[in-house]
Amino acid sequence: MKLFGPKQEIGSTQDALPFAEIRDGTVVLKDGNLRKILLCSSINFSLKSEQEQNAIIFAYQNFLNSLDFPIQILMQSKKLDLSNYLAKLEDRANKQTNELLRMQTADYIEFIKRLINLANIMDKRFYVIVPYLVPPKIATPKIPVPGGQAAPTPILSEEEFQQYSKEIDQRVQVIQAGLGSIGIRSALLSTQQIIELLYGVYNPEEANKQKITAAEELQGEIVESEIFRPKEAAETGKETSANASA
Repeated sequence: MKLFGPKQEIGSTQDALPFAEIRDGTVVLKDGNLRKILLCSSINFSLKSEQEQNAIIFAYQNFLNSLDFPIQILMQSKKLDLSNYLAKLEDRANKQTNELLRMQTADYIEFIKRLINLANIMDKRFYVIVPYLVPPKIATPKIPVPGGQAAPTPILSEEEFQQYSKEIDQRVQVIQAGLGSIGIRSALLSTQQIIELLYGVYNPEEANKQKITAAEELQGEIVESEIFRPKEAAETGKETSANASA
């Protein structure tokens, strides 16, 4: 009598994520579609006069009506992180030769820390996600290789990625021009900034405690699989057999 059923395989967290990779400031989804993210400034609408408010609403309406593709507007609210700012202040306080200025800087640092803990100051950021749907294509079969496995085919080839990147860049320029007419400044997120944004979205608690390492600072040994190099592996095997027989 079996007390336990067959063991179920537990998938990784990456299986539930919709994106496959982040390349050159572009998010590549698992279905091959592309996304680019713009960080946008805000406007204090309440401080504007009635005439200025009507002008902003009219310009925003014209901007939305001019688009022939969908966009997504994301507003993110999170606790204000001043750790880098406080670290710079502490470094200046330690290097300060004037004792009075050093004590005043230390008091200011303690005041900022108490203010953050008591007031729970939130930081709001606004993003515009620009999508691009790649044209459908017939899926190519995976190439079998020795060992019973199949070599994975990339979602997009380098030529396809470069071509689609130019087209999505045109959409980004349209969005930036439209937002600029309203008085909203925008900046395209880089690969590292997109990684930090997604890391904060999927790991909100860990993102406040532990910072991720910049992609260009990651170091490690390059490991290549032999199954993707059958010819080189076969030649190496022949050379090893010849040396052994000699």
